[in-house]
Order: sequence, then C-alpha cells, then structure tokens
Amino acid sequence: MFDQSEDAVERLARHLRRAVRINPALDERVMRAITALPAPGRTTWLGEVWRWLKRPHQLTLTPLGGLAAAAAVAVVVVLTRMDSRPPAPPEEDSRAFQFALVAPHATRVSLVGDFNDWDATRTPMRQTGTEALWTVVVPLVPGRYHYAFFVDDSRWLADPSAPVARDEDYGAPSSVLTVGGGGS
Repeated sequence: MFDQSEDAVERLARHLRRAVRINPALDERVMRAITALPAPGRTTWLGEVWRWLKRPHQLTLTPLGGLAAAAAVAVVVVLTRMDSRPPAPPEEDSRAFQFALVAPHATRVSLVGDFNDWDATRTPMRQTGTEALWTVVVPLVPGRYHYAFFVDDSRWLADPSAPVARDEDYGAPSSVLTVGGGGS
C-alpha cells in the first residue's frame, strides 16, 4: 500500500519540479496594466479638490450657525454698498480746476479732499516742468470743498495759495475752494 502512495507522491514532485514557461506577451500585458495604475500618494491637490467637488456632501447647520451666516452676508452687503462711489458728475456741470504745489524735496504728492474721500491713492499729482512743481487737474461740480496736499505719505499741507480752514473732523489744516454754479 505504501508503494503506490509513494509512487504518486514521487510523480507529483517530479511534475512540480518541471520548469514553467510563461508566455512573454502575458508578462508584458501584466506589467503594462500595473504601471497604468495610479500610485498611492501621487495625486495632486487639484485632483483631490475635483474629486471632493464631485461627491455629494451633507451640510448641517445649527440655528446659531445660520444666524452667523446671515450676519456675515448682511455685513458683506452693507460694506459693498458703503464702498460704492457716487457717479462721476456730468461733463456740462463740472469745471476743471488745476491744483499746484511747489515742493522741491518731495518724492510723492497727492491731492486729498472731500471730493475724493480723502483718499491719497485716488488723485496722485505729477511733477511738471521743474522738479519742484506738482500739478493735477480735477473736474468739480459747483459746491464748497475742503482739500489738502499729502506729501511723501507723511506730511499734510494746506494749499499756501488758498484760504485755510480748520478741519473739524481731523484737526489738520486744510484749504477751502468754492466752485460757483453760474456760467463764469
């Protein structure tokens, strides 16, 4: 009895010891499929964002969170309305005024006033002729305006060739210009 089982085991062992031949085409196909797979950790952040955007998500909002979101929207709306500038005056109602300042050592001069919300970035002046003369032309509708010159982002100067008025809001000297409404 043992002879037959030993013979079967021996035949099985001989069969398993034989060399196995793999088709080279199969090996090539398997390697191509493996290299085509995305490697873990090689995804870009843009790909991750895109996958996240394509998946459905559930948003849970508490009443307090809803109030905070509504308040944030209200603040944005109020701030955008506050930032809106009034429309430019019609050409026939406005008159062009040239402002000038002699500032020999200045590197930057801006005209600020209630006509540009005292914003030094909105009306920069340019050097004209000599290096000491700074000018800008501004269209103004009839009315009374307070203005000043802002020199080198640090000095606030009233116009030496115009009447000086004390500015109640900031306490700094400013000049006054009155633009008439008649055809003069």
